[in-house]
Amino acid sequence: TLDKNLPTPDRKDEAGLPTATTLAPPSCRCPVPVSVEPVLFLSMFSLALQAPLTTQYLWDRISEDLGYNGSRRSGCSNSSVDPDPLQKEVETLTAHWNLYISLGGFSVGLVVVPLLGSWSDVAGRRTVLILPNFGLALQAVVYLVVMYLKLPVVCFLVGRLLSGLSGDFNAVLAGCFAYVADISDKRSRTFRVAVLEACLGISGMLASIIGGQWRQAQGYINPFWLVLATNLASALYAYLFIRESVRPDPSARLLSARHYKAVWRLYSTGGISGGAPLHRGKLWLYTLCFFLVVAVHFGTRELYVLYELSSPLCWDSALIGYGSAALNLAYLSSLLGLKVMQRCLQDSWVALVGLVSNVTGLVVFSVAHTTQLIFTGYGLCFLFMASTPVLRSKLSKLVDPSEQGALFACVACVESLCFLVGSSVFNSLYPATLHFMKGFSFLFAAIVLLIPAAIIG
Repeated sequence: TLDKNLPTPDRKDEAGLPTATTLAPPSCRCPVPVSVEPVLFLSMFSLALQAPLTTQYLWDRISEDLGYNGSRRSGCSNSSVDPDPLQKEVETLTAHWNLYISLGGFSVGLVVVPLLGSWSDVAGRRTVLILPNFGLALQAVVYLVVMYLKLPVVCFLVGRLLSGLSGDFNAVLAGCFAYVADISDKRSRTFRVAVLEACLGISGMLASIIGGQWRQAQGYINPFWLVLATNLASALYAYLFIRESVRPDPSARLLSARHYKAVWRLYSTGGISGGAPLHRGKLWLYTLCFFLVVAVHFGTRELYVLYELSSPLCWDSALIGYGSAALNLAYLSSLLGLKVMQRCLQDSWVALVGLVSNVTGLVVFSVAHTTQLIFTGYGLCFLFMASTPVLRSKLSKLVDPSEQGALFACVACVESLCFLVGSSVFNSLYPATLHFMKGFSFLFAAIVLLIPAAIIG
């Protein structure tokens, strides 16, 4: 696997990357055949544990600052009761602070992730798996300080910026998917990518269940200590056990414009293996599909907690945890569905089935005013993650083996942009449409997904 995917000096010259006549041997080999799935599992576990808790903490802190004492319960038994105006203000401010914190961290990551991903094509993947986990651990430390000292919620932004400077979770994603592309062939790549995505879901499901119950029993601080420990464990695992999948070049520099040029060349000319207009067109169209699908995923995921916290649902932490777990369970059901559907359907049809599952679930969410309907929507989304592994795999198959890091850096960059756009659009749209249709944001998301369905079709 190492020799097959080794970027040759000629290829590096063409891609504008540094070359070396003598390449260093792979660092740190482990006798046990392990891969990157545990790294992604642990990193996603920490992210899924803290994300809904952060939103709930913002809700509680803003409610405390505004003097809102949780009287939203009065509207829970009767959906005809108008929501408390103070509750609307809490919802709006929570959505906006979610937006500001997301914008801060991911705008920095948008610059850093392409640099790290392209650099990993010549310097090796292991560093790109270790460094972002330390950044995420540092973010957890900042969050803990804010909670212990009850500092202003704007301090959360400092933690996000520090995490973004190290690549954030998207750098972990880029490194893991590039690593799997290094060690897999084109025939098995879609399923290997889907396994990674299933790791995202399983860890997210466990974190959601644990986080909701734990927060209800002991508050916010103890779960965030686990977030810190999990990120450190992920970095330690990558350092001790992950084999290098590309031969590191000791002359490769991190801070170089060549890495950005390699990313630009990938989409402007089709990379080393491309150049034909059809080839470039496929890269751009699949990337557009990926952007729209993931932007909807990110944007709506943040709204689920807000939608469930407010009347007429008024869910507590335990129910929010179960809801997040039901959503994350779709990663596993999508993996099983993808494996079955690949026996009789082409990958493009698998992606379309996943989009149909997503659209139907969102339509149900848009009109859901009871707990039963919310869980019905989660159930209909049981294949909604079947589309993204297909799109990642198709993009990976379009580029040369020596460009996988640059490609998945682009994909991670697009994923960062997805978060920015998804958070901006949906966190702004949700409070703006509360007065005429509370679930309009979900309906809008379903309409957006018709665009990638049409392109793939």
